[in-house]
Amino acid sequence: MTIDKKGIVIEGSKAGVFYGLQSLLQLISANSKKNSPTVDLPLVHIEDYPSYSWRGMHLDVCRHFFTKEEVKKYLDYLALHKLNTFHWHLTEDQGWRIEIRKYPLLTSVGSKRSGTIVGPYSTTAPSDNIPHEGFYSQEDIREVVAYATARHITVVPEIEMPGHALAALSAYPEYSCTGGPFKPAITWGVFEDVFCAGNEATFSFLEDILAEVIPLFPGKYIHIGGDECPKTRWKTCAKCQQRMKDEHLEDEHALQSYFITRMEKFINSKGKQIIGWDEILEGGLAPNASVMSWQGTKGGIAAARLQHDVVMSPGQPCYFDHYQVIEKEKEPLAFGGFNSLEAVYHYNPTPAELSEAEKKYILGSQGNVWTEYIPTFSQMEYMALPRMCALSETLWTPASKKDFTSFQQRLRVHATLMDAKKINYAKHFLQKP
Repeated sequence: MTIDKKGIVIEGSKAGVFYGLQSLLQLISANSKKNSPTVDLPLVHIEDYPSYSWRGMHLDVCRHFFTKEEVKKYLDYLALHKLNTFHWHLTEDQGWRIEIRKYPLLTSVGSKRSGTIVGPYSTTAPSDNIPHEGFYSQEDIREVVAYATARHITVVPEIEMPGHALAALSAYPEYSCTGGPFKPAITWGVFEDVFCAGNEATFSFLEDILAEVIPLFPGKYIHIGGDECPKTRWKTCAKCQQRMKDEHLEDEHALQSYFITRMEKFINSKGKQIIGWDEILEGGLAPNASVMSWQGTKGGIAAARLQHDVVMSPGQPCYFDHYQVIEKEKEPLAFGGFNSLEAVYHYNPTPAELSEAEKKYILGSQGNVWTEYIPTFSQMEYMALPRMCALSETLWTPASKKDFTSFQQRLRVHATLMDAKKINYAKHFLQKP
């Protein structure tokens, strides 16, 4: 981008020109004067490009549902910060949020829960007894994907398997190990009832679902979850145990690997690749899988050493549902933990332990917004921003050029743009030390 006395010229690829326009928007905002119809811009020449190809944000719409218009607004925030990947978490124990026409009960039953627990998590926490529901039609999905594509954002859908499946099993209990009955969960945590890995019909069911999901998303990846899948039911399920004997599988971890690998073959046959949370490493990694490392960095390091692509998204500092200041008692109830703005800014997604050859498998990183304790879009804004701003600079700027003091100063200017957009961002950074 060149700004001189002759005018403004932005050159680049299609995405590059779009990002240049975002920079121009920021410059205009930074130099605007109140009640003035004109803006004086500095004479500058900027050559810029991102450090990582995967610059993402995640949004869980299952614990609390957000409308398609709110999701579009979220995409606007990604675009403003030159982030290019939206990880859309669409299925969970607490709600199934995407229309599947062959299986209408997934939304008529699985998208509705009877209430939500009140206060901090516990197995005895009371419910508010307020029904919570919502889902996206396939037309809604197409509309959101088109909106994202126009902003150079790739949408990665997540369809959880084999665990976190209570909402789906509430609608179709025959694909569990016990036969149910089940209800979408009103509390949080990990539940023992998962998809039955020994039932051949389970795979047909999931393949039918993916056959409807895949055409809706033009991007490379389908996220299949793979995390937090208890093996309790599998250990006592005759069908699962028979599957292990038939396939010569050593244990239930190997059964999970069989499950993931089988689903990968189907997804690959449709021209897509799978990505999953780092538990998909258990029992052996599927041949073409990419790994999203959330349990620290070990999973990502292991996958990179196996020459698999990796997105680094460790709970610290990439979980934006965690508290952002130490004085937690002054903050809205959050899931726990502490990830400060500074910690996000200083994060380096590329582990030093990797060799130069292995480092090329680190695609980038993303911030995750899990919504157990985020019931409204306004609160989601508060939790995501300005940590999203810090993540953007982390993924765009070479580590050698990062400067947190400079970032804080520029963020104060950037706040005027967020104010103009009426974003409910967290304002701790504006407070004097």
